[in-house]
Amino acid sequence: MEFITNYWWVLVLLLIVLSGLFTINQGYIGVITMFGKYRRIVRPGLNIKIPFIERVYRKVSVQNRSVELEFQAVTQDQANVYFKSMLLYAVQNELEATVKNVAFKFIDERNLMQALVRTIEGNIRAFVATKKQAEVLGLRREIVQYVKIEIDHTLEEWGYHLLDLQINDITFDKMILDSMSKVVASNNLKAAAENEGQALLITKTKSAEAEGNAIKISAEAEREAARLRGQGIALFREEVAKGVSSAAVELRQANLDTNFILFSMWTEAIKNFAEYGKGNVIFLDGSTEGMEHTMKQFQGMMMRPSGTDALKKDQP
Repeated sequence: MEFITNYWWVLVLLLIVLSGLFTINQGYIGVITMFGKYRRIVRPGLNIKIPFIERVYRKVSVQNRSVELEFQAVTQDQANVYFKSMLLYAVQNELEATVKNVAFKFIDERNLMQALVRTIEGNIRAFVATKKQAEVLGLRREIVQYVKIEIDHTLEEWGYHLLDLQINDITFDKMILDSMSKVVASNNLKAAAENEGQALLITKTKSAEAEGNAIKISAEAEREAARLRGQGIALFREEVAKGVSSAAVELRQANLDTNFILFSMWTEAIKNFAEYGKGNVIFLDGSTEGMEHTMKQFQGMMMRPSGTDALKKDQP
């Protein structure tokens, strides 16, 4: 007790010194003022200030901060567009001039956020007002680039930097969404009909080509078959002529009647009709008079002048 009475001034001095000690957390920078005027900045950790004269005016965060935005814009063709976006920003750097701007440009954080949000909304509205409704959905990247170009200079004056602007959702009035859905559906139906028509055209074209090729192949085969049949008939007639001529010569040499050849041909024909007819009905006069009439017709064909000359040449 006597020590406290004798050394009270030491305790007062100690309290004064301790009141001048303070800490700044990591991610913050302290702004010191003296008599209401800016004095200096202090870094994270343990710091000291002049007791009762200097004070910590503000602790400025240098960490990234985000805020969600919801606002409405109107397109060039008077369609309402509703935006939901996320804003990511931070203090530009940790330089003294930058921290000083951040600390003294706005009264508090609330006023800063209000100015920041309204500035970004105004820039987006100005951009959307120059575009039509159908263009907006495909312009997310362009909107972000436009806002960053327009707002970066203003934010630098405030000591901040826009890191990112994510436009998460773009919607329209229900009536417009319904009409857009109908347009998409009709376009899909149109594309499907066009594809179906193209497929049908290709199918019919290929079918016609296949049918034409089949007809062509069939015609070529028929032509080849006819040619071969003609060659076969010609060879058959040639061989028949040779055989008949040879038989006629032998019959004359044997002093036999050449009508025997005709009779043999007649009987062979009747035999073939019966053997290979396959149920076909052929009417023949099988009487003696009918055979005699047929034999006379054969003789008439055999006795043509050219045939007579040929037979004369074959005679010795």
